[in-house]
Amino acid sequence: MPDNGRTTQNVALIEAPPPTVYRAFVDPDLVAQWLAPGEMTAEVHEFDAREGGEIRISLHYPEGADQAGKSTDTADMYRARFVELVPDERVIQSIEFETDDPDFSGQMRMVVTLDPTRQGTHVKIEFENIPEGISLEDNRLGTSLSLEKLSALIGRAVC
Repeated sequence: MPDNGRTTQNVALIEAPPPTVYRAFVDPDLVAQWLAPGEMTAEVHEFDAREGGEIRISLHYPEGADQAGKSTDTADMYRARFVELVPDERVIQSIEFETDDPDFSGQMRMVVTLDPTRQGTHVKIEFENIPEGISLEDNRLGTSLSLEKLSALIGRAVC
């Protein structure tokens, strides 16, 4: 995968232990509850949480949204492969949107790092090789909103 240099990073401190946070990344029922940012909703179609395992997820925009989806008018659909899973420490996925638009095509990489702290877990999410059609600010904002949902689901964000 050629690196286009387009990266983002988000961090949060979630008041939950690393095993709880890690589980939220590898349990399809939990992923469906927090992954979609803001008012969007997620639907998990396939989920094989093992290295080399694949997932397929659609993120649905709320009715009346002023933004069109990457895959359909109302949804972003993507496939991903678990590249690396280190329980309670790291999740790496290779992600590709299902789209005919070349601006949203290509493999993006998500690297999630979990570090224990006294208050819970320091979560860092880095995206690498973000497609040209996705603004870096939108990626940062969407990730931040998803982390807020994750925190509300399993803990409490404190930064």
